[in-house]
Amino acid sequence: MFILHPRLARAIPSTARAFSTTPTRSLAKMQLIGRLADTPEVIHTSTGRDVIKYALGVQGGPRDENGQRGVSWFRVASFLPEGAQRELLLSLPKGTQMYVEAEAKMDKYQAQDGSERTSLNLLQRSFEPLSRPQNREDSGTTGAESNTNAAEEPMSGLGAS
Repeated sequence: MFILHPRLARAIPSTARAFSTTPTRSLAKMQLIGRLADTPEVIHTSTGRDVIKYALGVQGGPRDENGQRGVSWFRVASFLPEGAQRELLLSLPKGTQMYVEAEAKMDKYQAQDGSERTSLNLLQRSFEPLSRPQNREDSGTTGAESNTNAAEEPMSGLGAS
């Protein structure tokens, strides 16, 4: 049992003091560094808002017998308004390495076969292109291989948030 000296007990308030007057909100945030699966695309919604969608491949885990790491694929949505940020995101080619901060949310839905499924939805809050892939003449690699093995060309002066 812990016994507090009487003089110290008076110095500690008996109730906890709140640091904010706003209600608490849950926070689910992800930070990803990966390569674009393809050029981001604009989807026009029925409500008139445009959403930019893209997939990001993130390497991780142990290496296999060929020395390759597994790739996890994440689908990301962005509601960037017209402007430089949006144009930069839409101009990034397949294989570009990016840093993305996104809000994460798990949603449940009914699949066509009647089973209940869960999906991870990521809403981009900020991004930073880190490097572009170099143009490669050999077409010996395809898809995920070209995303994970592409030589890099650093991007300088392109900040995005």
